[in-house]
Amino acid sequence: MTEVEGVVGQEDRPRTGPGSHRHGLPRTRSALRRLRRRRRLMLEGLAAVLCLAALAVYLGVERHGTPREEHAGVPVAPPGRVGLPNEAGDSVVNPGLRPRQRPPSPSPSPSTPSPSPSPTPALPPTVTVTRAEVPATVDLTAAGPTDWVHWGLTGADRTVRKRGGSGEIRDEGGRGRRESLSNNPEAYAWRDGNPVASASGTMSGVYTCNRGSGFNLTVAADGQQRTVRLYAGLWMARGRLDVRVSSGGPVTTLRMEDPHTALTAEFTIRFRAPRGAKLLMNWTVEESLGDCGNVSLQAVALR
Repeated sequence: MTEVEGVVGQEDRPRTGPGSHRHGLPRTRSALRRLRRRRRLMLEGLAAVLCLAALAVYLGVERHGTPREEHAGVPVAPPGRVGLPNEAGDSVVNPGLRPRQRPPSPSPSPSTPSPSPSPTPALPPTVTVTRAEVPATVDLTAAGPTDWVHWGLTGADRTVRKRGGSGEIRDEGGRGRRESLSNNPEAYAWRDGNPVASASGTMSGVYTCNRGSGFNLTVAADGQQRTVRLYAGLWMARGRLDVRVSSGGPVTTLRMEDPHTALTAEFTIRFRAPRGAKLLMNWTVEESLGDCGNVSLQAVALR
């Protein structure tokens, strides 16, 4: 019998001596096996617990060792770029911009220059002439708020003008020798004259005899319609009034005559011409019908 078998045999024998049940030790082989199996299970359970604990520690370190920042729904732009939302809410990255910089405003697209308005064509000059009887008294202050001129009160070669008037009525002379008269059928009055400040009703004027003699008068144009009143007459003659604009256009002609005595008229001339042009009026003796048949001139008023 070997030493081991001897030992096993000794263990299988019941212990009956003193101290055989000290500390609860088993006395049979089956009890010893059960004890060993328990110890092995305990060791395996302990090992399993340790493995689980190690696994838990490992997983915890792996999951939380390096915390990461997450931003839900907001894409992060790469360094050196700024992400701006477009109209659809998506992030649009504009390269070349540092953080906290605004993207440059888009350059305005060059606008197509609007075509230059074509110049308004100049309106052709217009002239209309009408004739009427002269009132018994002509108020030149009321008839000519812009300008007026009266002839004959202070001499054949002198005039009285509106004080502070525009000076746009001009006497350009004419053929024949001028003479003054003081027996016109109508009277002329004013309250703003120079050099005669006022007149209550003078019947003076000037005249020139024989065929071809007469008066040449002008009034400046300003591009707007203007109204001129010409107070003129004749004695034993046929008078001819030619009216035109210096910038062009037709000539308007009116005639009147009286072979026996004097005849007067108020000619109303409405005209429009470019600034710088002039209204030209020529009042002449077209035919003398008696001794010293003539045309006369009393006043011109501009409104």
